[in-house]
Amino acid sequence: MDYSAILQELNKASLFDLHRLESAINQELSNPARLDQIKARLKTGQLISYFDPQSNRLIDAVILKVQRTRCLVRNVNDQKRWTLPFYYLNLDAVDADIQPAKNAVGIPKSSLKVGAKVGFKDKENNDLFGEVIRLNPKRATVKINEHSRWLVNYKHLFYVIEGELGDTKEQVFIPRDL
Repeated sequence: MDYSAILQELNKASLFDLHRLESAINQELSNPARLDQIKARLKTGQLISYFDPQSNRLIDAVILKVQRTRCLVRNVNDQKRWTLPFYYLNLDAVDADIQPAKNAVGIPKSSLKVGAKVGFKDKENNDLFGEVIRLNPKRATVKINEHSRWLVNYKHLFYVIEGELGDTKEQVFIPRDL
């Protein structure tokens, strides 16, 4: 499914249209037949990925227990346990990324992930580079170094590619659109 195309269409919808769609989607998310189909595919110990809306990315996990409409999982990276609804699970390895529109200014929140390498210009027009550590409603929290965090409006961000200069081990950030 092309999430980017769907989002472009949803941008044309009224708030009432979105509310009506939300209601229909919520009914499908709790549809017993759909839940049974997912439950039949789950096994304790199975490696899966799930979509985390807070970080806007897929997370690898192991299923610890399957319940009626949810499952207990352990995050592979931090070993934390979570009880997730079945609809969070990406059993078909679907590409969950949403690509920003070609004419987008900055990076739309729907396209940005926690952990992304980004850059922006400060008030003195200096380039600053860092890593997204949180997605807030209007701004991303970007960690520049151990002592510096910035709240940056999404429209001011750009993606960067991380690299190293020769043998110096100095990090260089290059804007992705170059």
